Amino acid sequence: MEIRIQSIHFDAAEQLKAFVEKKTAKLEKYCEDIQNVEVQLKVVKPATSLNKETGICVTMPGTKLYAEKVCDTFEEGVDQCVDSLKVQLAKFKEKQRNK
Repeated sequence: MEIRIQSIHFDAAEQLKAFVEKKTAKLEKYCEDIQNVEVQLKVVKPATSLNKETGICVTMPGTKLYAEKVCDTFEEGVDQCVDSLKVQLAKFKEKQRNK
């Protein structure tokens, strides 16, 4: 599984990148077919609350899953996106089993 991190309108610290990689790597527990994960971290309007936009796109054979959240911190956004993707992965696997 390949993890790509894009930081838009700012430079991401190594600590933030490590946090994102650690959290997104856990998605592999839910589905082994994940080919790559793209994470976009974006500062929307500096100096306002809820200005950090986090988007995570998970690519698997035949489908893409996406989650996007706007929060006060990137860590909070990544946590919420990963939680959302866990639910999506569970639904996807259930559909695959029923076919």
